[in-house]
Amino acid sequence: MAEPMEKDEPRAGDFTSEIAALETQFDAIRYMKRTTQAFGFKVFLICTVPSFDAEKLSGAAILSNMPAELVNKYDSVSLLKHSTGIRRLKETTTPFQLTLDEWERESGDVRQFDGYIALLREHGIFQANYFPVHDASGNRATVIWMGKHVDLPMAAMMELQMIAIHVYNRLAEIGTVWKDNSINLSEREIQCLSWTAAGKTSSEIAGILGLSEHTVNHYLNHVSKKLDAVNRTQAVVKAMKKGYIS
Repeated sequence: MAEPMEKDEPRAGDFTSEIAALETQFDAIRYMKRTTQAFGFKVFLICTVPSFDAEKLSGAAILSNMPAELVNKYDSVSLLKHSTGIRRLKETTTPFQLTLDEWERESGDVRQFDGYIALLREHGIFQANYFPVHDASGNRATVIWMGKHVDLPMAAMMELQMIAIHVYNRLAEIGTVWKDNSINLSEREIQCLSWTAAGKTSSEIAGILGLSEHTVNHYLNHVSKKLDAVNRTQAVVKAMKKGYIS
């Protein structure tokens, strides 16, 4: 049975007033973690709406605190091509909820996904709440909060949609303000920096991207030199200020 939301639900105004002050991806991660916890969710994911030929969730992720093993397992069984949530995102711009039971029913024969489903249950994730967003340039993305199975009241859905819109557009603004094309970073270097900014270790990034830990360290060392940074932490900060990651 779905659990009702607590009566003392957080109000969007308590959170959205902070968004304009966010200056870096680190600020956004901290903000999203607080919001996720305050609304009773387990994890969050902000990602672009993948193209039809996209193969991995890790390549679409913008900001997330999802455990590395979940992202790695998701990509290892090519779930992006079979995701009911991603399919719905391509059909609607209205927020929606998707329970684990619904996903299993709509996916039909999901034996190949059993391992991922088991991991979701272990992490207490039984429902995903999708909030489609877009920026001023029309780029489409979604903010997803995941956790227990709960029927979110309309007021909470509206508040979360407001938060999603403001957070995504603030991330876009951060990237636009500091954009600098004077240094050429490869897609892999940007991916490694982005996951480093999300708090992942080299080992975790290797699992997410399907690379060896040695290769991840090579990318991070190389990009640090490109950005004239003394270490990967400084490289992340410089990359965010220059708009390579947001």
